[in-house]
Amino acid sequence: MTKVQQLNRDRKNLYITFYNPFSYKIKIHQSICHNGICLTIIDVNEKTYSVIASEETLLCSNLNYLKLKDEVNLERGLIMMKERFDGHFVQGHVDTTAIIQNIESRDGSWIFFFKSKKELNHIVVEKGSIAINGISLTIRTCTRYNISISIIPYTYEKTNFHFMKIGDVVNIEFDIIGKYIAKYLNNNYSL
Repeated sequence: MTKVQQLNRDRKNLYITFYNPFSYKIKIHQSICHNGICLTIIDVNEKTYSVIASEETLLCSNLNYLKLKDEVNLERGLIMMKERFDGHFVQGHVDTTAIIQNIESRDGSWIFFFKSKKELNHIVVEKGSIAINGISLTIRTCTRYNISISIIPYTYEKTNFHFMKIGDVVNIEFDIIGKYIAKYLNNNYSL
């Protein structure tokens, strides 16, 4: 995780400066996912680094809601393809946002309930994969516009889930395989 250090608007773009937890291990032009949003580093030093979010990114994500000192989840790019994959492929290409409707404590774990801006029936399934703020998670339940996710203590403590509250807006990235299947079925292609 990292914290927002500075926010600057320039026309329809948002320049964001974050605390640099990587020191000089990152470089200009590298991409890092921030709450599941793939952003390119445009400036870096030992203490901070900066990215820019375009109008398109701001329209389909929760970056407009960022405030100074907000905690943001980070995920760096893969080093090489020989490494083991855990979770599912998360590209950092956010599809929509959702609002936290409810949070239930379950004696050591939590269930988060979300309402999506977009209809979900064609793209999500129970026990399927979804990324929320860049975190690969398993869908507990889903309906037309709603999903619920069970969060274990490790995920709760190591991500910004422990700061989330009812009414917060989160970024949603659907599983890429599900998106291809949905498009195929929608276009009714035959091989």
